[in-house]
Amino acid sequence: MTEPVVFRWHPAVVTAVEALTPWVKSVRLACDLAKSYRAGQHVDVRLTAEDGYRAQRSYSVASVPDGSGTFELMVEGLPDGEVSGWFSEVAAVGDTVELRGPIGGSFSWDGPDGGPLLLAAGGSGVVPLLAMLRRRAQAYPEIPAALIYSARTRAEAIALAELEARDRAEPGFSLHLTTTREDRARRVDADLVAAAMARLGPPGRVFICGSNRFVGTASDLIVAAGVAPGLIRTERFGA
Repeated sequence: MTEPVVFRWHPAVVTAVEALTPWVKSVRLACDLAKSYRAGQHVDVRLTAEDGYRAQRSYSVASVPDGSGTFELMVEGLPDGEVSGWFSEVAAVGDTVELRGPIGGSFSWDGPDGGPLLLAAGGSGVVPLLAMLRRRAQAYPEIPAALIYSARTRAEAIALAELEARDRAEPGFSLHLTTTREDRARRVDADLVAAAMARLGPPGRVFICGSNRFVGTASDLIVAAGVAPGLIRTERFGA
């Protein structure tokens, strides 16, 4: 019996590495799995050492299919992270890893799923939501979207220049950024949710990604603002 493609490991070659923030790198990987996937999905990455030791980690895909045959991952270097440490300190163009996926059906979006889209991200949780915004801009710009994004500082906000450019250039998109460790520090609250929904209107799809604490808080605030719980999809990371 042939193993489903999603469960098989496929070779992938690093084609580009770029620093995005002091702790996050963009990594491009060429792989045959990149021919078709949905915004919001993730892939498993596996590294194999010379002695046969293996380590693997799941990463959301930031890119959308564009004919290049590549995935873009945005990897945050974590203390003692075996896979993230390799991407942060070692990975170079031409290196080979293995990928499995794409994975995740419920936490994914494409234009026919509808909108308006209300997105909320904490820290690196913005990555799969960035993919959704890129897909929207690529093929469905008429669907309104709003992103609530909480980062520790502006310097640590992933793809902030791109998001702010979209906020200026795309009439149907609004960015609502808050930072928690700078002057006028502020966490996501009811007023920020209200401001996003005032620009967006009643959402038809809601995606929230971040730490357990962030997802719980954001979900409660969005439900309190009148959004039906059944519209909300969440993805969590960390303890």
